[in-house]
Amino acid sequence: MLLTSDNKLKKLIVIGDRLLIRPSKPDERTSSGLYLPPGIQEKERVQQGYVIKAGPGYAIPLPVENEPWKSEEEQVKYIPLQAKEGDLAIFLLNAATEVIYEGEKLFIVPQSAILMLERDEEL
Repeated sequence: MLLTSDNKLKKLIVIGDRLLIRPSKPDERTSSGLYLPPGIQEKERVQQGYVIKAGPGYAIPLPVENEPWKSEEEQVKYIPLQAKEGDLAIFLLNAATEVIYEGEKLFIVPQSAILMLERDEEL
């Protein structure tokens, strides 16, 4: 199966409370008009981009139980992330890890580094 721009990211699994973010171009602005001014972008302390994959969230530790009749299959539970795929995220660049995947620059960002989200959702 050939990898295309549509399915190449399906193979990636984001772990824990992290987000995979595709950075937007400096002059890109959202439909509502949100954009970072050039002075902020030049300093590169704050960056913006679109969430393209999100991890499952924060793992909740399971209680220790010694009950042999229960199934041994551990079911991990997670507290879900606030950020969702498709959100525009404003994040701290110094907390992000830059990766190049299939020739594309992406950031892996923990949810704690997200300053603000914009979501296109009807109220």
